[in-house]
Amino acid sequence: MTLSRLYRLGKEQLSTLPGGEDNSPMEAAFLFEKALGLDWRERFRRGQEPAPEEGAAAFLALIRRRLAGEPLQYLLGEWEFYGLPFQVGPGVLIPRPETELLVDRVLELCRGLSSPVLLDLCSGSGCIPIALGKALPSASLWGVELSPHALEYFRQNLARNGVPNVTAVAGDIFALPEEVTGRRYDIITANPPYIPRGELPGLQAEVGWEPPLALDGGEDGLDFYRRLPGLCAPLLKPGGWLLLEIGEGQGEAVAGLLAGAAFDRVQVVTDLSGLERCVWGQRKD
Repeated sequence: MTLSRLYRLGKEQLSTLPGGEDNSPMEAAFLFEKALGLDWRERFRRGQEPAPEEGAAAFLALIRRRLAGEPLQYLLGEWEFYGLPFQVGPGVLIPRPETELLVDRVLELCRGLSSPVLLDLCSGSGCIPIALGKALPSASLWGVELSPHALEYFRQNLARNGVPNVTAVAGDIFALPEEVTGRRYDIITANPPYIPRGELPGLQAEVGWEPPLALDGGEDGLDFYRRLPGLCAPLLKPGGWLLLEIGEGQGEAVAGLLAGAAFDRVQVVTDLSGLERCVWGQRKD
């Protein structure tokens, strides 16, 4: 079997995956490069060469795992967020492009601040604090994560991306260690679990591979949002900002929780798809 035929075979199999959009060309290309070490340019250039037996077997094994519902990002072992590579795998939430909206807003708020002090809660892979730390070398950042598995990915991603101004902290955000509570912050961010518990069984197969700890937001998805505004307000400097990622349809409820907990200038923001994605507010002086 030639390299071209092997790729087409994998692409044809992936086209049977359920979902509205056919991503089989892209996914097959990623998995082909993972298994055989050939990007799309090399695949085109060498397409008529015989596929090496070991590489072909590895590629088809990855295809089978993908057809079983395993996320593409876990199969690749990494994913890009804000132009940076992040190691991911079982036990950590996969970074989503929608979360970049929150990073954009933080960078806007940091304009004019010489040495901002930032805190991220429910950090997972570390994608938010690492992206911010890379873009803001004069900033000091802390990220808090409860899961030991996710925390290990966070630390690996710190080393991989070279961000010495970011500190990964092991801890429960509702029982924060003194390392975190001993200072005041210009901005606090969080992408907490926000999926209503009853909706978890009906999620896409890929999402079912991600850790429930990072997904389960309680009966109505708002458990974390009820506590985060009151938790974060005392940790913020006067005029500091709290920025939260939210799920679809949660904007009004979360905005109300911020407004009732010493925050004003509260705003619900939609993403490029028109879905509610973030709520942010400024601590009242």
